[in-house]
This record gives sequence, C-alpha cells and structure tokens, in this order.
Amino acid sequence: MGKKIFVLIVVLMSISLIGIISVQLYWINNAIESKDLQFNGDVIKALARVSERLEIKEEDLYYNKIQSLIETKSLLNKAQIKNFLIQQIDTTAKSRFSFGTTIIEEDFKIPVLDILDKNGFYDNDSIVVKRFSKKTDYFKGTFITGKNDFKSTFDEKKFSNIDLDGELDRKLFSDVYKDFYKKTFSIEERINNREINFILKEELERNNINIDYKYGVYNNGLATKLKSGYYTIDTEKSFNYPLFIDNEGASDYTLYIDFPEKNKHILSDISYILLLSLFFIFIIIVAFSSSLYQLVKQKKISEIKTDFINNMTHEFKTPIATINLALDSIKNPKIINDKEKVLRYIKMIRDENKRMHGQVENVLRISRLEKNQIEMTKEASDMHDIIDDAISHISLLAIDKEGTISTHFQAIQSEILVNPFHMTNVLVNILENALKYSDGKPKIDVYTESTNKNLIIKIKDEGIGMGKNAQKYVFDKFYREQKGNIHDVKGHGLGLAYVKEIVENHHGTVFVDSEKGKGSTFTVKLPLI
Repeated sequence: MGKKIFVLIVVLMSISLIGIISVQLYWINNAIESKDLQFNGDVIKALARVSERLEIKEEDLYYNKIQSLIETKSLLNKAQIKNFLIQQIDTTAKSRFSFGTTIIEEDFKIPVLDILDKNGFYDNDSIVVKRFSKKTDYFKGTFITGKNDFKSTFDEKKFSNIDLDGELDRKLFSDVYKDFYKKTFSIEERINNREINFILKEELERNNINIDYKYGVYNNGLATKLKSGYYTIDTEKSFNYPLFIDNEGASDYTLYIDFPEKNKHILSDISYILLLSLFFIFIIIVAFSSSLYQLVKQKKISEIKTDFINNMTHEFKTPIATINLALDSIKNPKIINDKEKVLRYIKMIRDENKRMHGQVENVLRISRLEKNQIEMTKEASDMHDIIDDAISHISLLAIDKEGTISTHFQAIQSEILVNPFHMTNVLVNILENALKYSDGKPKIDVYTESTNKNLIIKIKDEGIGMGKNAQKYVFDKFYREQKGNIHDVKGHGLGLAYVKEIVENHHGTVFVDSEKGKGSTFTVKLPLI
C-alpha cells in the first residue's frame, strides 16, 4: 500500500468517524434542549394554574359570603330598572317578533367587618356590590293585512323568563374584590405555605413533574414569609409567575420556584436512548482506533519486513560471493597445490556457511517460538556460570574489535530454574548487540544483583545508544536501529525479539534504558528458586 493511499484511507476514515460522532452528539444535544423546553413550558403552565386557582379560591370564598349576606340582611341601598325592546316585522310571513328585556340593577352597601374575619382600620367602612336580575319576554304574533295598515289577530304567544345574571354579577364583584383586597391585606394574610405547597405539588404532578422543588413569594423584589425553608432567587435557574393580578394587569407579588434536580429529571427521560447512543459512539471509536492501529501496525510490519528481506539478501549475498571467490581460487592451478592456501579458503567457506546457517537458524527459532514448538526443559542453574559461558562465545568477536567485557557479580543468590542453552543464547544476543552498536573499542560491563524474589542482570555498554522511539520497538521482530546506511550493521532484527520470547517464557522481564551517544543498559529480571 502506497503512502498516499494509506494517508487517504486514514483521512477518509477519520472524517467519517467525526461525522458520525458529530451527528450523534447533535441529536443528543437537540433531544436535551427539546426536553428542557418542554420542562420549562410545563412549569410555566403549572405556575399559571397555581396563580389562577389561588385567585379563584379567594374570590369564591368572599363572593359566596357576600351573597349569603345579601340574602339574610336588608342591605339594599338603591335599585334601578332598565327596559330594552327589540321588534321585527316580517311582511312576507305576516308575522311580528318582539324581544323585551327588563334589567334590575341593585346596589348593596355591605359593612367591611361583616365580610372580613379581621379587626382593623380601613379607608372605607363598607363596600358596594351590585346584583343584576333579568326578565326576558318573547312575543310572537300573526297579522291580517289591510289596505293601509296591519291588524293583529288575537293568537299572540308570550314566553317569559326571570333569572339572576350571575356572570355579570361575578365580573363586577371581581373588579371590586381585586382592588379592595390589594389595598387591605398583605400576602401572608391571603394565603399560607401549606396552601401554596399543596396546589404547587398537585399542578406539577399533573404536568408529570415529580421532583423536589423550592419556592418563594416576593413582594416587589422583597422576600416574604411564604417560602420553603431557606430560599433565595437564582436568576438563571428560577421560574416565576405573578400572583393576584389586579384589574390593570399588574401585580405586586411574584411566585418563584427552583428545581435542584432539573437536569437529572431531563436526562432521565432520555436516559435509555442517551446511554445507547453513547455506547454505540464508544463502540465506533474503539472499532476505529483498533482498525487504525492495525493499519499502522501492518504498514510498520510491512516496512520492517521489507527492510529485513533487503538486509537478509545483502547478508546472504556477501557470504555467497565470498564462497564463490574462494572456490574459484581453489580451482586455480597455482593455488590448488598450495595446501596452506587451500585450507585457508576452505576455512573461509566453512565460516561463511556457518554464518548463513546461523541466520537461517535464528529465523526458524523465532518461528518455532511463535508456534510453541520449542521444548523448554528447565533445570536449576547458576546464572553466573551461564553468563561466563555466554561471554566466552563472543570473546573472539570482542577481541577482534579490541573491546573489553567485565563482570561485576554482586548477587548473593544466583540460582534459577532455567534452560541453559536458550538463556545462554539470550545473553549472547544482548552482548553481540552491544558489540555491533559500539563505535571504536567496545566497553561492556555485566552486573548482577539479587532481591528477595528476583535475580537482576544488567548489561551496560558505551555504544551509540538509541532514541526513545527505538526503545519502544527494539524487542519487535525485524526491527533494527539503523546507523547511517541500512547495511552498515549486520543483523536481521530477530535477536532481541528472541531474547524477549525466551525471558518471558522463564516468567521474567527484559527492558532497555538508553540515550543517544551515551550507550544502553539492558536489564533482565528473572525469578529466583
């Protein structure tokens, strides 16, 4: 996969993911806003009904009392009669229709103390209320047409109805009542906390609002005694509605209400859908991250494998070329009779063949480890002896580079359950790695120390070191820290991967601490017996 195509796929996947998540979040936000608006509307409706019910209840109380006073006492102050007549003649049907109304307007002067359960001083000692009685007469008659006028027959029909105009009475009373009580009573004398709380709760539940609330009644911005516990207005969260609106549409009193668990209530209505949406968003993010990780990983592996193949080709090419040159030299008549030179060329062929065999063996070793085909028989062994054995394997290589390998055995206990062969190879690989990546004369120190449970082996060099990124991948298969040209350093990137596999098989850990230009320290931690 080309770099441009890979980048394009990643960009398209990212845009798709962002788009899907954005749509989900937009829907969730709209759902929450919709629920919030609905909640606000339900609260205002409930408060409007509370205000209306409080007014109606108070009005009914005093209206009924005044009506009973009118019936039981002689409080009539004056009366006025008004007559209205409407007549219509239908010449075609020879009929006459008459509609007559008689309205009796009665004024009752009622003493204040008769209607109020209160003693005190008032501007007026009485109020005037009106009562309207209405008599309706309905006439229908038939006429005989003359030459110049109409003459009525005697079969005229009459219908009458007498009743009290309660609607008009109530309207006039309401106007008087609102003005009178506004001037006469304080809000605490007109309603109480129990009454407000009861009506509030009932109206809120009617609008499906079943959560805790706090309320307070304010008189022109000043707090009254009508409130639930300690209440203060929150200008951002409080709902409000006027109480006892006068004839001019104004009010001195305002009912405020807060809902501490408003957000919880709103979210609870869409909790299932919200959780489901968030769950799917999480799944999408995880799936995308995994896919992107796998893409990057596969691309990295592909690059590393390409590097590995190129390096292996180069490393096989050199020994093969050396073997061919040695064989051509042996076939030379001047050399074939020279026993010393023939033996030297044969040794060269053997060494190069051994080198290629070692590379192939490492590849096969890693493959067997991955398939769990290597039998790992373990026995109690002294790690100091294994370290010495590993050093002896690479001593000639160290001498060839004029390097030194020093041991510092400080571990009190060094006996562990180990496979000597594979553990020796582990140490050899680390030591070889230290020699490969050292400029000039390599200097390597091997330290051991022990704790209550573990043996710690540290292999420290003064080589070229490695960066933080290289430290993350140094134990991955096919990975090699490059130094200039890719083939400057011999190897195939399998040695440290093998090290990690073997150490972990022994229930241990291996890690590296390194800095560019200052060298590296490989630490192997193995459990003691």
